[in-house]
Amino acid sequence: MTAVRRLIVSGDDFGVAAEVNAGIERAHAGGILTSTSLMVTGEARDDAVARARTYPRLAVGLHLVLAQARPASPPSAIPRLVGGGPAFGDQPILNGLRYFWAWCSQVGRAQLEREVDAQLAAFAATGLPLAHVDGHLNMHLHPMVLPIVVRLAPRYGIRAVRLSREDLRRALRHDRRHAVRKSFEHVVFQTLSRLAAPRLRAAGIATADRVYGMHQTGHVDEPYLLDLLAALPEGTSEVYAHPALGRAAAMARWQPGYDPAGELRALTSVRVRAAVDARGVDLVSYRDV
Repeated sequence: MTAVRRLIVSGDDFGVAAEVNAGIERAHAGGILTSTSLMVTGEARDDAVARARTYPRLAVGLHLVLAQARPASPPSAIPRLVGGGPAFGDQPILNGLRYFWAWCSQVGRAQLEREVDAQLAAFAATGLPLAHVDGHLNMHLHPMVLPIVVRLAPRYGIRAVRLSREDLRRALRHDRRHAVRKSFEHVVFQTLSRLAAPRLRAAGIATADRVYGMHQTGHVDEPYLLDLLAALPEGTSEVYAHPALGRAAAMARWQPGYDPAGELRALTSVRVRAAVDARGVDLVSYRDV
């Protein structure tokens, strides 16, 4: 019996800048990218939506943003989340702690739910079918945020969520740089995913069997994809990247050292496409999960 290997290939931050939108479009039209996720408060959101409408096979999800961006709600309506400023804080760990303390009060819980609801409503207003939900910096897996996503799932038709589960040993075999950071990420997100998995299953929300790219963020290049494809296990996997035509000013200060153009080259690489075909990998999206 032939092994079934399905791969979702995602591009994050759709809508944050024109360079990102164009990169995601090119990676889909001329490469292996099957999916993207939209920042509904991004400066180039309307451009992203227009591009997505011309590619009906491109699955689009919500990239839930709770750090390093503007909220969908008026800041005055969610002071516990933005700390009195016009935008979310830049530091995800500090934001995570802020959301934990916000959750400890009825007012804070209501503000957090208001913002998640506002971003889902903004996505629904685009008219695009919602393929899945994921999060900028994986903040959707925050234990105070995920229950809200699950609770709102029936209203907005959330059928799939990215669940960050990655093999740390394999990631370090490929690239041992930043081993301390990668180990910390692994512990945090493996724990959050273990907590989230039964809740998502109980709600009938689908996930991929495994997700790649977090430990290689900013450098999902051709060697990485070729290595991944050579040993891709059976089942449904996702790999996510941050392709763009060039460095987007809107993200530059939060993505030092990223190589978005290199990731775009990898996603449109002839060698990568040949490896997909040689391994019999079925390129899918969360719409197929």
